[in-house]
Amino acid sequence: MIPRRRDDEKKSQLLMTPMIDIVFQLLIFFIMTFKITAPEGDFYIDLPISGIGREASEWPPIHVRLSANDEGKLTEIRVNGQTSFGTDFQRLREFVVKYVGADTSPTSPRETGEVHLECDYALHYEHVIDALTHCSRSLDEDGNIVQLIKTIRFAPPKKQTRKQTKKNPQQKTLLKKPA
Repeated sequence: MIPRRRDDEKKSQLLMTPMIDIVFQLLIFFIMTFKITAPEGDFYIDLPISGIGREASEWPPIHVRLSANDEGKLTEIRVNGQTSFGTDFQRLREFVVKYVGADTSPTSPRETGEVHLECDYALHYEHVIDALTHCSRSLDEDGNIVQLIKTIRFAPPKKQTRKQTKKNPQQKTLLKKPA
């Protein structure tokens, strides 16, 4: 025979008050410990849509060449094949500021000028980022960011010669074998 349940037995209940308390405590904990951080960097670069040509600019492009040693450290910043700034990016920025001037019209070098960036194959990326930053942005007297040149193009990296691979044997596999 199956025993009957008595009506006077207490039914088990799920208490909601402690669960709600814990949920609010967790919510408060995560809200109080959340830290809002600034983005790592502002790399706003207008990339052209493929297949659509642009009108030629009346301003000649600035050719920036970043040379590196075998370890990838920056050895020289050369502008337009002539002017050498050593490794001083601040002098590069001053050159670009002088180039763009104060004109902000739609035909100004700020809008239509270009920087062609050519980097050695072994150059560390932080030097490339420094060059991008110093050619595209500057700070005014009030600490506001001022756009310098919008369009920055990269030249394809040049392949290493056999002489360079003897100096850096780790990159020997990157050379194309002669046919």
